[in-house]
Amino acid sequence: MPEKVKVRDRILNVATRLFYHQGFNQTGINQIIAEADIAIGSLYNHFPSKNDLLLAYLKKQEDEWFEGMEKFSEGANHPKERILKFVDFRIEQQEQSHFSGCPFTKIIAEIGTLDPKVRQLVEDHKYRQRMLLHGLFRQLDYDGPMDKKLLADNFFLMVEGATINSTISRNIQALESVRKFIKKMIS
Repeated sequence: MPEKVKVRDRILNVATRLFYHQGFNQTGINQIIAEADIAIGSLYNHFPSKNDLLLAYLKKQEDEWFEGMEKFSEGANHPKERILKFVDFRIEQQEQSHFSGCPFTKIIAEIGTLDPKVRQLVEDHKYRQRMLLHGLFRQLDYDGPMDKKLLADNFFLMVEGATINSTISRNIQALESVRKFIKKMIS
């Protein structure tokens, strides 16, 4: 007999799918309640407001991103391999989501930066990605024309831009170009 999903998890799973694919503003509380098959009181017992649900969604995305990246990079022991895995992971995410884009970028684009808690979660997520890359680039045996920190920062920005481009174009060409570029730079 399959294990029953807890109400909080059921709410969060439904909200995750809806916020990511149709947007935060386009998702109503009533739709979440209906699709999670819960009573309205259950929703508010777990999440006092829609904004609290949004914050839980972003925290879930944060955890899943870093856990996913770690799992995806298993077996890649050299920093060069792990740097390339960073792009490969973003390619896989884009393909698996049918080019739906980065949930953090989408939320900021949709609701702006006026909510300090949301803005902070998004900033922290992107900062953690940058720090991951800084650590990998520091470990490289590289004496190219750029400082390693500058190279890591530019690589991060290229991947971010290429992810947005791949969302718009619905293909991975931009991400593959970034991969080729960085592979040449660090080889």
